[in-house]
Amino acid sequence: MAFQKPSHTFTKIHLKALRTNKFKILFTLSFTVFFNTFCFAQDIPKKTKPITPKAQDTIIKSLDSIIKPEVAETPQDTTVVDSIKPKKKEFLENIVTYKATDYTSLNQKKQKIYLYNNAEVTYGDINIKAGDITIDYKRNEVYARGIVDSLGEYTQAPVFTQTGNKVEPDSMRFNTKTQKALIYNSITEQGEGTVIAKITKKENDSVYFIQNAKYTTAENLEDPEYYLKLRKAKIVPGKKIVTGLANLFIYDVPTPLGLPFGFFPQSEKQTSGVLIPTFGEQNERGYFLQNGGYYFAISDHVDLALMGDYYTNGSYGIRGESTYALRYRFRGNFGFRYENLITSERGFPDYSRSTVYNLRWSHSQDAKASPNSRFSASVNLGSSTFYRTSLNQATTGAFLNNTLASSVSYSKTFIGEPQLDFSVTATHSQNTQTQQINMTLPTFQGNMGRIFPFAPKTGSKKGIIQNVNFQYSVRGENRIQTTDSLFFKKEMFDDAKTGFQHSIPLSTNFKVFKHFSLSASTNYSEVWAFKTIDKRFDFDTRETVTDTINGFDSYRTYNFSTSLGTTIYGMFNFEKKGEDKKIKAIRHVIRPSVNYNINPAFDKYYDSYDTEVVTADGLTIEEIEFSRFEQGLFGAPNKNFSSSMGLSLSNNFEAKVRDKDSTATEPKKIILLNNLNFSTAYNFAGDSLQWSPVRMNGGTQFFDNKLSVNFSATLDPYALDNNNKRIDKFNIDNGGSLFRLTSANINASYSLSSKGTDKKDNRSDPSVQENIRNGGRADDLFGRSEDYTSKKLDQNSKDDKDKNSEFYNFKVPWSLRLAYAVNYSNQRRNSEISSHSLMFSGDIELSPKWSVGGSSGYDFKNQGFTFTQLRFERDLLSWRMNFSWVPFSSRSSWNFFIGIKSSLLKDLKYEQRRQPDQTL
Repeated sequence: MAFQKPSHTFTKIHLKALRTNKFKILFTLSFTVFFNTFCFAQDIPKKTKPITPKAQDTIIKSLDSIIKPEVAETPQDTTVVDSIKPKKKEFLENIVTYKATDYTSLNQKKQKIYLYNNAEVTYGDINIKAGDITIDYKRNEVYARGIVDSLGEYTQAPVFTQTGNKVEPDSMRFNTKTQKALIYNSITEQGEGTVIAKITKKENDSVYFIQNAKYTTAENLEDPEYYLKLRKAKIVPGKKIVTGLANLFIYDVPTPLGLPFGFFPQSEKQTSGVLIPTFGEQNERGYFLQNGGYYFAISDHVDLALMGDYYTNGSYGIRGESTYALRYRFRGNFGFRYENLITSERGFPDYSRSTVYNLRWSHSQDAKASPNSRFSASVNLGSSTFYRTSLNQATTGAFLNNTLASSVSYSKTFIGEPQLDFSVTATHSQNTQTQQINMTLPTFQGNMGRIFPFAPKTGSKKGIIQNVNFQYSVRGENRIQTTDSLFFKKEMFDDAKTGFQHSIPLSTNFKVFKHFSLSASTNYSEVWAFKTIDKRFDFDTRETVTDTINGFDSYRTYNFSTSLGTTIYGMFNFEKKGEDKKIKAIRHVIRPSVNYNINPAFDKYYDSYDTEVVTADGLTIEEIEFSRFEQGLFGAPNKNFSSSMGLSLSNNFEAKVRDKDSTATEPKKIILLNNLNFSTAYNFAGDSLQWSPVRMNGGTQFFDNKLSVNFSATLDPYALDNNNKRIDKFNIDNGGSLFRLTSANINASYSLSSKGTDKKDNRSDPSVQENIRNGGRADDLFGRSEDYTSKKLDQNSKDDKDKNSEFYNFKVPWSLRLAYAVNYSNQRRNSEISSHSLMFSGDIELSPKWSVGGSSGYDFKNQGFTFTQLRFERDLLSWRMNFSWVPFSSRSSWNFFIGIKSSLLKDLKYEQRRQPDQTL
């Protein structure tokens, strides 16, 4: 009988089922028939004979010797031995599964099973794959190795996996009973690194001992550019590596950098540990250590890093940072910095001592956490001089900030008819130049949704009556104005202003002559004040005395307004039938609007007092009017009747042009002007200067939206007298032009790059995130942070690596960013450029490993360069090198850094900094 050779053999042996002699006989007979058939079916080089009855007896005896019955065949006295015997431990506790592609051979004499080509053995949580596997069930061992293919290459090296830990050796021996193993020339991934060991002894499933091993984070494991040589080490997979003597090798060249012993945490979870500081020298404060401290992994949701700076002249800084997150709920970070800065030495005339601080907090809530309520925070407050005086490299990109701003808010919406919502917000705005601080602690805003009392229950609202609606809103504030020196002191609350404003608007809208929209509204407002004033003239001191009166007071106002607007569309076609012009048509959209407002006079809320005034005839008594609410939070009501009309005109220009893509069926739309707006007003009740200045603003984009331009101007129709004061006379009647340009500004930003270079979003870069949290820009026009320890390098894509050489680029990628701003002022015939500057930054990738960049600017008014920073970066495979240089300014310095990219070994670095010299 001819048998077809099987391409795959799969065998399972479960010895637990073979407990009785009956099962032993059935298994033996079945195994004999199978083995007899198997030997004939396999193309084994040497001849094999059918199993004789004598051989069958040998097999049965061998099986009897392996599988001993659990219950003795001879009866025993129950008075001597307990009738219930403890269960014996199985010889094999799990199912053994093995397979191979070419053949599976059983050698009964040697009690071995041979598996060849794509062999695999599974025993419990242990899996072994190799080209050649031998199972010695006499010694309870498994031997695995690779095979040599037809080209003479060693392939199918063993892969040993247990409980997620993977080892790739050249060969190995494994004992199924003790679960110990000897592994030769193994490569094991441990966390972010790789362990390359000549001999590894596996003690159990959680402990490995290695000798003369290499630990590296390099990608090229055949020839790693660096490694730590571990003479003797103990590995607990997923937890730690404990080593004895270890030193650093660079391209197999030993260095004197080493440790008598070492500990490498390998936990996949965040763990606590020491933060290694950076060191350097500064002329004013001596040698220093920065950003050293301890990291606390409090839980999976919260961490804390405590760091400090110390200078040998006694200056120091303390810094605490915490990040927290709860999935699908919220995330945020908190940071506090305090620095005690000492300049020069005690006893010298230039000796000074100052303290600065900064508090940052950012909190964002997941949109799905609570659809009807939201809490958010963005806080950046502290000393106005913090970013200018702090010498920590993490603040480099933010020391040009002119403002610090904060906002903490909570809002809640109640769904229903009508809808109700409220919000509580605390805000902070700080000018770092004037050190003026404005705060609201807090602002309360409550709103009731619109109610349409005459609207139909179904269908749309039509007409003037059905569109009548009203709503209610209330706003309360506690506003504080203070300075940096009084911040967080009780004096900052002395001049706080508190009040509430209630508002009930009533409005409607409807169509007029089909194409015009008319809206009319009236508003009732009531203001509550808790402090008012009273003025009187002291004839003894000849001074006006203002008294503050604590207590509740209020006033009520109302007004009326209406507006009429429409939209006009114009199309200018340049192309006739059969023609194919580049510019096909220009579309012009005009939105004119006219509004009229009436504000009655509420002079009943005004009082008066007598005062002495010096005139040419001597002292005279003059009556001065004032309102007791004029220093209140919401100001005083209108004293004079106002009846004004407002005019506004909005324009938008678009064009249809021929698309450069010949396959396109429709013309391409481009924007000529995003907007071009004009607005002014005329006061019918005014005695003079009835026209308001004309305000103009606009914006557009060019070159596929790479160039953005925004502009604005103010045009005054009235002239100035000899004292440069506005007079009730048109400028054109005074010998001038129709309008007098009083102010104007232009802002433009341009971003361009080499062809094929994608615009990268660098907001995930830690240095950029640090800039944003400090109140700086997301770009690098004002420089980048010099905290290279946490810097994230942009890695080249796989396609780029395939296209370019490792050491040079066929095409040199580059990018350039420009920001231009000019402001003009001519309020009192001063006609001057108040500010005029150009900021620029760029990067050039000389090769996939080299990049050069810089940030600078030029002040055309003061004729000088702004803050300038030059940057050089080198990708050294597993290492990185950075050099930044500020050639001039008060922060002139340079910083050199070289270190390992891996976060596990990021403290293996060298950093040298030269900070600003002492300015005489």
